[in-house]
Amino acid sequence: MEQVIKKRLQQVMDASVAKGETPGCLLMVIKDGEEQVYLESGYADIEAKKPVSRDNIFRLYSMSKPITATAMMILVERGIVDLADPVSKYLPGFRNPVVCTADGKIEKAKREILLEDIMNMTSGLTYGGTDETGRQTDALFQEVIHGLKEENGGTISTVEFANRLGKVPLLYQPGQSWSYGTSADVVGAVIEVASGMRFGDFLKKEIFEPLGMNDTDFWVPAEKQDRLAKVYDCREGQPSVRYLDNNLGIQNDMAYRPAYEAGGAGLASTIDDYAKFTQMLLNSGTYNGVQILRPATVKFLGGHTLSAVQQAGFDNWIGLEGFSYGNLMRVLVDPTRAVTLGSKGEFGWDGWLGCYMEVVPEQNMTFLMMTQKKDAGTYTLSRKIRNIIFSE
Repeated sequence: MEQVIKKRLQQVMDASVAKGETPGCLLMVIKDGEEQVYLESGYADIEAKKPVSRDNIFRLYSMSKPITATAMMILVERGIVDLADPVSKYLPGFRNPVVCTADGKIEKAKREILLEDIMNMTSGLTYGGTDETGRQTDALFQEVIHGLKEENGGTISTVEFANRLGKVPLLYQPGQSWSYGTSADVVGAVIEVASGMRFGDFLKKEIFEPLGMNDTDFWVPAEKQDRLAKVYDCREGQPSVRYLDNNLGIQNDMAYRPAYEAGGAGLASTIDDYAKFTQMLLNSGTYNGVQILRPATVKFLGGHTLSAVQQAGFDNWIGLEGFSYGNLMRVLVDPTRAVTLGSKGEFGWDGWLGCYMEVVPEQNMTFLMMTQKKDAGTYTLSRKIRNIIFSE
């Protein structure tokens, strides 16, 4: 990659830190199998003046979702699950789902939620909100968080959480729209039931250990806690403030293995660990001679898109114009409508604290950004970085 590109990337990262927009971040670009960019800027711990470093561990939040989707596709590829299966086949709490109508009435769903619905976020499940679906979902998350205070790892398990979620009225009829929410957490519970293993154990056996992702898990043990980056509430022009609360049922200090292993938000990882995962996807399911998925399965995983009716729900997401969604990831289908430079067929996702990943088959490239900024997701810095990378 040209030196001018690397210089621009470093400048935009440094400027973001200087403005107080982000506490610190790492960036990695791998192209044609070679690491072409690795950059650092800012702090993992502002108060201690501890710079970010390559071995820092970051809470992934929703960047957990591509790993969860991959785990589901392992079961699909082996013939253990069928994406047309009803979720209730694995989680009885999802039998006889109901829908909350626009006028607040509860009615029976026209069909059951299928595995494909929870993989594509077309289930009618959401995160918290002011509607009845959101209120009940938020109340369940608050119960999980309360359990974290009562007991180190919490009191509600992955499967119990999902079964109770199945009783929450849906936002719409299954398959009739798209909404971002707890579907990926249900995917994790289905994997646990279908595999006969705890979700975290399945991920370790089938993905993390084969790929050598030794610092990726749902918790960070004592001997690694000093590598866990701090989380900050960053507002441009104001001092960054440490964020210490628990969000979406995830324990902020990640000091204990949680009872609730959230497929949508619970993992932590390093930039090098996650790069092994993205390279596996770019390499059609294989990394360093280890095959996680077969090429046809990876093609399905990274190329699934919404129907026209479902896409209308996704199109409300400002900043993701030109993208569609499937298998818990965005997919760029129309670069002419996007707000950043990009490559048709690229896929990936990001997290609530700003971690960002993209797999770009057309350019044989992957890139990752790691940061711990509250309420980030895809934000200004990640869009600027995208523009610089794709401008080469």
